[in-house]
Amino acid sequence: MALAKILKIGPARINSEDIGFAASVLANGGLVIIPTETVYGIAANLNDAKAMERLFSIKQRPKDKPFSLHIANKKKVEQYAQDLPVSAYKLMEKFWPGALTIILKAKAGGTIGIRFPSNLIAQEIIARADVPVVCPSANLRGKPAAIDFSEALEDLSGLVDLAIDSGKTTLGAESTIVDLTVQPPKVIREGCLKREQIEAVLSKKSILFVCTGNSCRSVMAEAWLKKNLKEKNRQDVEVSSAGILSSEATLASRSTIEILSREGMDVSGHRGQAVTIDLLKITDLILVMEKIHENRILELAPEVKNRVFLLKEFAKINDSNLDIGDPIGGSEEVYQGTFKVIKAAIERVAEII
Repeated sequence: MALAKILKIGPARINSEDIGFAASVLANGGLVIIPTETVYGIAANLNDAKAMERLFSIKQRPKDKPFSLHIANKKKVEQYAQDLPVSAYKLMEKFWPGALTIILKAKAGGTIGIRFPSNLIAQEIIARADVPVVCPSANLRGKPAAIDFSEALEDLSGLVDLAIDSGKTTLGAESTIVDLTVQPPKVIREGCLKREQIEAVLSKKSILFVCTGNSCRSVMAEAWLKKNLKEKNRQDVEVSSAGILSSEATLASRSTIEILSREGMDVSGHRGQAVTIDLLKITDLILVMEKIHENRILELAPEVKNRVFLLKEFAKINDSNLDIGDPIGGSEEVYQGTFKVIKAAIERVAEII
């Protein structure tokens, strides 16, 4: 086979025409050496049988050991994987794009490794190829993964169709691989990201309180649980709040600020946030004030069904009505009554998390 065509594309000058050419070669079944932030890889179109045959031959890899997919958009992960656990979304939120490969349940059956590299050249080529791309390290079996273009080309020039010269990779080590199809999640390979970094993310629980405007009830709940956890020296729980109709312009109501201030909590700097699909997916426990909030959340993200509860369910109060009504516009007595119910529920929540 003829020597590979070489294109020099530096990170500071990404030529659109060159990217388009590389993407076309890749989409049409060519093998392309591309840079990532970790090591150089051999990119191939997963849907092209001949390209995959060549790739398995180059890597001397058995057919029952598939290559990981590389994507250029975080949302693409749900196109290929199913039943994603909260841990997947947490790791993606923290480390993607970047040097992390996660193993998930594949929609096609079995498991699938997926990575979203941060290298912009890799991202552009993958995005414009618009095909599922696998990209194992650019080295022959038994040799170290290439972190410099000359290393990648040394043994592969006559085996691939195109090679992108981008100098030396920025991180110079392979990605970390985490298997999320087992419990507890298992670090299969420790690469750029250390085991401790992965465990630090996975060891923390996240709790989200949701009401309508994120100005009263959810603010009270967030503040009281944070106070409770601080007194117990609990640092393994992250607490936040949001509103179905909230925005960054939303402030805590005056009565909420005053009530919490008397309890030693300052929420005068509170700024609201809206409930989003992404926020719901990274949360372990979602506690809502009313059934209408639960319904809206399940419309947005049905997959979080087993993680959504009415907060009042946790209060030891003999009351068949499990909604905690909105005190907005009500008297001081109404606010105090609302806060009393929330406190009772939070104390129970703090005991079981």
